[in-house]
Formats: sequence, C-alpha cells, structure tokens
Amino acid sequence: MMSAGTSYNRIVTDENLMETIQHGSNSYPFRFYYENLAMFDFHCIEWHWHTELEFVYMEFGTMDCWIGERQLTLSEGNGVFINSKILHRFYSSGEAVIPNFLCMPSFIAPQDSFLYGKYILPVISSTLSFQVFCEEVPWQAAVLEMMRQIIAAQEGVSSGELLTASLMQKLWREIYENTDRECRKDYLIESASSQARLQLMMQYIHQNYPYDISLDDVAAHAGVSKSTVLNLFRKYLHVTPINYLINYRLNEAALLLSKTEKKINTISVETGFNNVDYFCRLFKRHYHVTPGEYRKRKLTAYE
Repeated sequence: MMSAGTSYNRIVTDENLMETIQHGSNSYPFRFYYENLAMFDFHCIEWHWHTELEFVYMEFGTMDCWIGERQLTLSEGNGVFINSKILHRFYSSGEAVIPNFLCMPSFIAPQDSFLYGKYILPVISSTLSFQVFCEEVPWQAAVLEMMRQIIAAQEGVSSGELLTASLMQKLWREIYENTDRECRKDYLIESASSQARLQLMMQYIHQNYPYDISLDDVAAHAGVSKSTVLNLFRKYLHVTPINYLINYRLNEAALLLSKTEKKINTISVETGFNNVDYFCRLFKRHYHVTPGEYRKRKLTAYE
C-alpha cells in the first residue's frame, strides 16, 4: 500500500490488478504502513492483490472489507490476516486508522527450507483466504497483542528488525496451529480459474472503459457465458459488471479532474460518458459532490 502522506492516495496496479509497488526489499521483505482511510480518495483502497501476506490492525474507527468472495466489517481492536494473492478492497465512510504490515512468506522462513515446506506452504496454498482476529477468542487475542508489538517495534526500537522477525514467527505459529488448513485441490483449481477469468474481464473493462462496452463484449473476451460474467462479478466484487464499469469510469474521471485542467465536458467524453449532464448526476450520486466541487477541493488540498 502507498504511504498515507502522499498528496493523492491511490493503489497502483497492473492489468491483472496486482499491486505494482514492492513492499520491503529483497534483503528485508517486510514493510510497515500507518494509514488512515480518510486520507485516500473517497476513503477507499480499491481492488488489488499482492504476493505478500498482509496484516491489518484496526486502531480506530470501522472499515468494510471485501476479501475474495466475502464482505465483512472490522471494528476498533480487530485485526485481519489476508493470505497471499487474494483480491481485496477496503472502505470506510469516516476515519479509519489502520496500521498494517506486509511481508513475503520467505520473511518468516527461507523458501527452500524445511520450515517453509512444513509450516508456511500448507497455509498459503490452502483454502484460507483470510482470518479475522477478535479479543474474545484467546488465541486471536494473542495474535492481536503480537501485531501491536510488531507495530511498536517499527518506532525506532533497538534491533527492531530482529524483534520484528522473531514476532512474525510467533504470530505465524498461532495461525498455523489454529486455522483450518485443509487443502482441497478441486476447490483451489476452481477458485484460481474463477479469479483468473474475473481478472481477465476486469482487465478488458480497464482497457476499454472509454468506449461502449456490453455484457456480450465482456463475456466474449473471457470466453464465458453472460450468466458466468454476472455470477463472477457478484460472487467476488459484489456488483454487476455494468455498475463496475460505471464506477471505474467515475474513478478515472475523478483522477482527471484532480490531475488535469481539462473541461468537465471533455472528461465526460474521455471516460465513456457521452452526455455531460448524465455524467454529473452520476458523479454527484456516487461521490456526494459535483465534478466542479471535487476539482476545487483537490486544488485547495494541493495548495
């Protein structure tokens, strides 16, 4: 994830929705972020995935999460683990302070080691997409305490990197010993195939959003039926393909409003809205401000 201190907070992904930023370095594949969703445009971290494991702690506020096929709400004091390569999205209507850290699985144990094969691989290759942590469950409370200790270790603590690595191993042991790691290969193959098709359809929309796109076009590009398109979007993204297209167009329009001096009518056409009045109505309905008001707010924020 990007630092919350940047002037325009927006997840950057490639055509497959994989986040393009590297979290940490090759020699130390761990990265900590202290973020507030209120600092992100529209209080949202959009759909993305990464190879790294992710741990998020809710320090303040509440946050709606979409992870794989599930939607859930996290409250203050909760935490969540998101497994490697799982699509996810975060949103909050207000303040949501979320210290979070990401690491490659190899940060816990080298990839070619006995420990990796016995304790890490079974979890990252299992059906476990995520795990929520609550204080009411003893082992989860222990994980939350270790997450808080890892967060504290990033504040210039002596030997902080060594302490972080040690705590990550202890945290992973709790996950390994307390989660269901049944690896049903038929489920994994089906899930991977479904996500691959969904990403292919999303990629098509991202590349062609300025043009007229029909459900038939999306289905034909992925080589599936229209009903499959509808089912996959509803199952994983919880929206229809048309609504996803409209929301993506509005997000791109918001970016152009904040980054360029193009006229609103021009932006409307360039993002696939041929009627500027219709574009303005949709923009206000979605973001609760007009395009002009949004541009003024961004200009004021940059000054």
